[in-house]
Amino acid sequence: MSPILILTFITLYFLVLLGISFITSKNADSESFFLGNRKSPWYVVAFGMIGTSLSGVTFISVPGWVGSSQFSYMQTVLGYLIGYFIIAYVLLPVYYRLNLTSIYSYLEKRLGFWSYKTGAFFFLLSRILGASFRLFLVATVLQEFVFGNWGVPYEVTVLITIMFIWLYTYKGGIKTIIWTDMLQTFFMLTAVGLSIYLIAKDINLSIGGLVERIAESEYSTMFFLDDFKAKSHLVKQLLSGAFIAICMTGLDQDMMQKNISCKNVGDAQKNMISFSIVLVFVNLVFLTLGALLFIYASEKGIAIPERTDLLYPTIALNSGLGLSIGIFFILGLVSAAYSSADSALTALTTSFCIDFLAIQDLEESEKEKIRKRVHIGMSLSLLFVIIAFRYLIDKSVIDTLLKVASYTYGPLLGLFAFGLFTKWKVRDNLVPVVCLVAPAITFLIGIYSKELLNGYIFAYELLIVNGMLTFLGLLLLTHRNGVDLPVEN
Repeated sequence: MSPILILTFITLYFLVLLGISFITSKNADSESFFLGNRKSPWYVVAFGMIGTSLSGVTFISVPGWVGSSQFSYMQTVLGYLIGYFIIAYVLLPVYYRLNLTSIYSYLEKRLGFWSYKTGAFFFLLSRILGASFRLFLVATVLQEFVFGNWGVPYEVTVLITIMFIWLYTYKGGIKTIIWTDMLQTFFMLTAVGLSIYLIAKDINLSIGGLVERIAESEYSTMFFLDDFKAKSHLVKQLLSGAFIAICMTGLDQDMMQKNISCKNVGDAQKNMISFSIVLVFVNLVFLTLGALLFIYASEKGIAIPERTDLLYPTIALNSGLGLSIGIFFILGLVSAAYSSADSALTALTTSFCIDFLAIQDLEESEKEKIRKRVHIGMSLSLLFVIIAFRYLIDKSVIDTLLKVASYTYGPLLGLFAFGLFTKWKVRDNLVPVVCLVAPAITFLIGIYSKELLNGYIFAYELLIVNGMLTFLGLLLLTHRNGVDLPVEN
């Protein structure tokens, strides 16, 4: 597929997003940007959240990961389902009861100023890294198959990618995103479904034959129960998945900003439950695609790229399967990336404006000026981090993303758990110290666990360890000279 044709379809798609932005951002103000005026239809939010949760990482990296991890990722996905139910019935009622715009303002109400700022800081760190991981994949594919052919530097490719997102989100914010995400989710799922159909057809597999072929392949093992010390053990993956969902969705301003834009907590809960159930089946489809890609590459003599994340684009764009799979792959890829990155950019802007600049107390004209400047600043932050990733990442992006999340979301897990499940006050000024020490200790545990714990290897359950260490550190801060600080009323 020619680079010019690829760029043409990306441009047409982008123009559609701009059209949606123009319609939805009419008469938009800061309340529209941050919360969509709390009028978002829950079913639109639910469908769009599928795309946000999956992102470009799932679209490319999960299929490419099947070669080394088989279907083990489904164990983590089933853990997500547990976590989403906890979000729906524990966290969402709290957020609605307190009428929050930034979910981290809960920490100020419950624990104090420094706890609040620490929580907001770890969100900014987590989401900048997470959004950059997702966009890094898209920029890499565009560079490999489009701009690189014209001698365009990688840095310029990243700049173009970021500029597209900035243009259609700078005015409408979340009010625009809930509608663009719905469109992007549709294109992403259509691309995967069409890819499976065309690849299977090319090697003469019916639906039944496809299922049978994958079941008989070396890639189909889903549940791992043999060695508890291994990273892939079922119990470890389920627990990790549950806590990853709680942290990366329930304690994440990006994901919760859409939920709290619904009319009431009941609608938000409908959104969360319906979205979480559908997500299980969608991830299974992505893993099916991954197995099929490796089977297809083997039959057709296609060399597996050193970075397996590039297997799907290689087959979709360069294997002669036809124009339609290439077109929908590009639309699906851009949709997957933009559906997570646009909301991340909006959430980062919201959190910085509310949590660090307190613009909610200003006049609307001042709010708008500051918000637009922060929006540009956050865009530049993503730009620089994505460029850095080009020189730092050499493994599967989905694996790297979840590992990093174990360190950056752990303090948020500990802070919110302490706030929700105890009534003690803490020495608030020392909370930042605890939240820096806990990830550092967790990192050392992850490195040396095999030697210290008789061969035990941590997977993503390091997130739980990090949260527990933060929680224990906060417990220590409830004492001064052996005397308990007063219980919160």
